[in-house]
Formats: sequence, C-alpha cells, structure tokens
Amino acid sequence: MLKIVKYTMGVGDRFGRQGEAQLGALAKARSLGVEVCPVWNKSNREHCIVKTDPADVRREADAAVSALDWKSPYFVDADHINLDTVDRFIDSSDFFTLDVADAIGQASEAAAVEQFLTRHPELLTSLDIDDIANPLPLSETRARAIAEKYLFAVKAAAAIYKRIEAEKGAGGFVTEVSMDETSTPQTPDELLVILAALADEGIPVQTIAPRFTGRFNKGVDYVGDVAAFEAEFRADLAVIAHAVESYELPPNLKLSVHSGSDKFAIYPCIARALQDTGAGLHIKTAGTTWLEELIGLAESGGEGLRIAKEIYRDALGRFDELCGPYADVIDIDPRNLPAEDLVAGWDGPRFAAAIRHDAGCAEYNSDLRQLLHVGYKVAAEMGDRYLDALTTNCDVIAEHVQENLFERHLKPLFLVS
Repeated sequence: MLKIVKYTMGVGDRFGRQGEAQLGALAKARSLGVEVCPVWNKSNREHCIVKTDPADVRREADAAVSALDWKSPYFVDADHINLDTVDRFIDSSDFFTLDVADAIGQASEAAAVEQFLTRHPELLTSLDIDDIANPLPLSETRARAIAEKYLFAVKAAAAIYKRIEAEKGAGGFVTEVSMDETSTPQTPDELLVILAALADEGIPVQTIAPRFTGRFNKGVDYVGDVAAFEAEFRADLAVIAHAVESYELPPNLKLSVHSGSDKFAIYPCIARALQDTGAGLHIKTAGTTWLEELIGLAESGGEGLRIAKEIYRDALGRFDELCGPYADVIDIDPRNLPAEDLVAGWDGPRFAAAIRHDAGCAEYNSDLRQLLHVGYKVAAEMGDRYLDALTTNCDVIAEHVQENLFERHLKPLFLVS
C-alpha cells in the first residue's frame, strides 16, 4: 500500500507558481532533522475558478521536485472531492480527500444501523481508552444515534473509494476522509464509531479530518477555547490509536487539520501533543500562499501594487458573491473593511502590513485578510496580467512564501525543543 510518512503538509497553490518556494521551506526543515512530506492539494472548486486542471498540479509538483532534487516522498491531493467530481482527478492524483461532510445527518438505512450495532457490541457500553481520563460515554442508545448520523456519510466515502480503487487499484493511492466542513464538531466517541464504520467498509484510511471545536476560519488564527481544543485533540489521538489496534486500520492513520494555516494559537498545544504521544499529523496550509503572493506584489510597488489594490477594490464590490461559498469558514465584519479610496492611497508596505498575519502589528486587519483570502477569483479573472506580475516579481514573492511556511508554520509545529 502506498503510505504517507509521519508528518505531511498540504501546500496548495492557487495559481501554480510557488511550488519551488514551498518545497524550499520543507527542504529547510529537513536540513534541520525533521521530515515533512509535501502534499500539493487543490479542490475542484479552485480548479473551476482559476481555470486549471488536476494535471497542472501534478506538473507543478513534479517540476518543483526536479528543480530542488527532492528525493523524499511527495503527493498530489484530489482535495475535497466527491463522487461527482472525482473522475477528473484520478489520473493525476495519488492522494484523495473524500469529502462527505454534506452526507452527515442523512438518514441511514435501519438495517445498516442494526448490522453495525450487532458487529460492534464493544461500542454499546462505556469504554475505557488509554490516555483519556474518563470512559467514552457510549451506550446502545448513544451508539445508535451516532450510527444513524454518520453511517450514510461513511457509505458515501466507501462509494468514492471504490470508484478510485477500480481505476488505480487497491493500495495505489492514499485515502483521507474529511468531515470537517460541517457546523458541529465530532466528539471522540463519534470519531471512534466513524473509524469502526470506515474499517467495516474496507477503507484503508490514512488520515481523518474531523471538525474540531472552535472556529477554523480561512487564513486567520484559531478562535475558541485553546485548552478545550487541546483536550479534544489529545482525546482524538487516543481514539485513533485505539481504533488502529481494535479495527486493523492502517498503523500510520493520523489526524488531519484542515484550514490549518495560521492557527498560531493552537500550534503549541498540537506540538506538545505530537511530542508526548509520538503521533503523526497532516495539516493543510493551502490558501496562505496566495496571500503571500499579494504581499509580495504590494511590496514590489508599481504594477504589482496596482494589481493588489484593484483586487481589493473589486473584492469589496463583490463581497456577497465571493464570501457566499465560504460562509462557514470566514467571519468578516464589513464595518472593519477599509474604504476603497483609503486603500488607494496606501503604499506597498502599508498594504502588505494590513494583510500580513502579524497580530502584534497595529496595521494588521484580519477582516481584510479574510476577504482577500476568498478573493482569488478576481486575480484569476485578470488572466495573464496577474500571472505576468507573478513572473516579474517572482523572487520577492518566493521569499515571502518560503519564510511564511517555514517560520510561521513548520517551526512552531515540528521544530520545537
């Protein structure tokens, strides 16, 4: 079976120009003794907006690996796919994120629920799990409720998996199951039931992306109770270890943190948990790269700064259109967005300071940053004008991309003493 290594990082790239810079950050981490495997990811929605194909991501990844003579594993992820969108990714991808969040809560067949409960009597009573202080509050009533909520979604994942397996063969790809884009977090006992059901379906899941407590908004810091998150994260790690042993799931199964870029408040507790348990991690940092492109363009001045200002102007005017598809993962207060004429007067460093994620900077504006995070459609519509600006200013942009990924993400997660 194709296997992922202990630590993996999603390094999506909206416009496909920063692969070498991203890989450079991972190479720097490797030179310091930590192997973090790159997983280039791009969703069907992003491909449709930017007018690219999955094969473009494969070409970008292969080119970066060749340019930097990267000898370690790397993957290309069909990100957040479902049965309707998976086919276009099969040839180019070797990592598949099966997104079944929309299927959560859909009615499961009564017979399927009964069969599941019969197969798993261990889930019908409270359950002690190593490294969790209190038993999981399972009972027949609780297990039934969880199965009724999630079995339909698990069977949806199985249908996607079997479609991929029919084309690529068993063991020819990495499987992630994603349930994060929903409004309600999965509790540790729910996660255990989900993992048991995935094992029943024969899905060799190597990463699982639950919805955690708190807000994981795009491109900005975690919002919520950090201590509660740490307790939940550690409990989930313990549940995974138990499920691997109990249900013969892949031994390298690990948690996946989606919208994981810039969640600086929880990086220390994630790092502590990984050190304490020896667990692996997959974390996605995709959208941040596009914002670093904007920062680089703004600081370059001239045409780059004009483009950055125009993108903000148009994004402000198309607020509802751009924010609607991301409503569950952004929190923007329009009152905090600077007026178009004010931004028009900013110089490059001022514009960059407004969107660079530095909470200690008085000029940082998280609302503006979130709007631009979802505003990449405006840049895509600029076509060659935007892409040519990336080429012209490639050196300064690459510096920002690499520094952001290494200093703000890799170091606090994986390079702590």
